[in-house]
Amino acid sequence: MSADTSVPAVAEPAELPLRRGQRSREAGSPVLPARDEPPDRTDARIVARSVDSPAAFAELFDRHAVAIYRYLARRVGPQAADDLVAATFLVAFERRGAYDLDRADARPWLYGIASNLVGRHHRDEARMLRAYARSGVDPAAEDGTERALERADAQASGPAVAAAVAELPPEDRDVLLLFAWASLSYAEIAQALAIPLGTVRSRLHRARRRVRAALDADAGRLIVTEESDHG
Repeated sequence: MSADTSVPAVAEPAELPLRRGQRSREAGSPVLPARDEPPDRTDARIVARSVDSPAAFAELFDRHAVAIYRYLARRVGPQAADDLVAATFLVAFERRGAYDLDRADARPWLYGIASNLVGRHHRDEARMLRAYARSGVDPAAEDGTERALERADAQASGPAVAAAVAELPPEDRDVLLLFAWASLSYAEIAQALAIPLGTVRSRLHRARRRVRAALDADAGRLIVTEESDHG
C-alpha cells in the first residue's frame, strides 16, 4: 500500500499533537533517523504508535520539521513556509493510519505532502524564485556568513538558475527541487510524488537540460558583456 500524499482541504483539528506555538524554524537541527536505527525507533514505528497514542506523532515533527521548513522556505518564502509546515504535518497526522509501515523513512511521504501543498501557492513560489534570481540569496539560509558566501557564488550562475527553474513546468520543478533541495533519491522522489521511477528520470533529465541551457546562455551573455567592456 502506498502512502497517500494528496492534499485535501485542511481543517484545524481540536488538538494537534505537535508543539503548540513552536515555529518550525526554532526547532533546531532536524534529527534524521540513522540507517542502522533500531526498528522500534524508525519513522514507521513512530507513525504506528501514533495511531493509538496521538501524542507520539510529535516525535516525527521534531525529527523532520526543520528540513521540511527549509525546503518550503526556498520555494515559497519564510512566512508562507511556516503555514505550510503546519499544514504538512496536519495532513500527515490525519493520514497516519494509511501510512505504509514497510517504509521506515517518512521523509518522502512528508516531502510529497509538502510539494502538493506548494502547488496551491504558485504565485508565492514565482515571486520567491524571482527574488532569488535577483539577489542570489537562499531564503532558507539564516546565517550571515552563509548568506555572504551565497551572494558571492550566485553572482555568476544563481540568477540564471533561479530564472530557469521558475520557467519549468510544475511537475518538472517538483522533481528537480526534491532532488536538489530535499536530497531525495530517484526512488524516494517516485514515492513522494506517486509516479513511476522512469517518469522521475525523464522529468529530471528534462529539467536539468533546460537549466543547463539557461546557464550556457547566461555565460554567453557574460562573455559578450566582458568583450564589450574591454573592446
